Amino acid sequence: EVQLVESGGGSVQAGGSLRLSCTASGYNYSRLCMGWFRQAPGKEREGVASIRRDSGGTYYADSVKGRLTISRDNAKNTLYLQMNSLKPEDTAMYYCAAGPPAYCLTRLRQDDFGYWGQGTQVTVSS
Repeated sequence: EVQLVESGGGSVQAGGSLRLSCTASGYNYSRLCMGWFRQAPGKEREGVASIRRDSGGTYYADSVKGRLTISRDNAKNTLYLQMNSLKPEDTAMYYCAAGPPAYCLTRLRQDDFGYWGQGTQVTVSS
């Protein structure tokens, strides 16, 4: 069993920055692929980014490339999402997810991740 707790969300103006964190416990965190997903009101949950267990590779949705950066610190069991140049369309609930490494760097599908946090809200105003 893996427990995930997100933090760092908030309200910012367009062009601003936020850093989300996700702390994991309950399993060997360093073995898992980690990812960030988001869900805007009235929309389906979509994948944002993923990172391999050894930080040797990352994968991003086209909509966030160049603005959002995923990273992890296995010594601290923590996942991060640095969000720069934020846009109003980035407004959503952001979820941390963990799963086996099979598809970690090739796709962002919810079904590939078995563990989820409760989410942290990010609101970007224009």
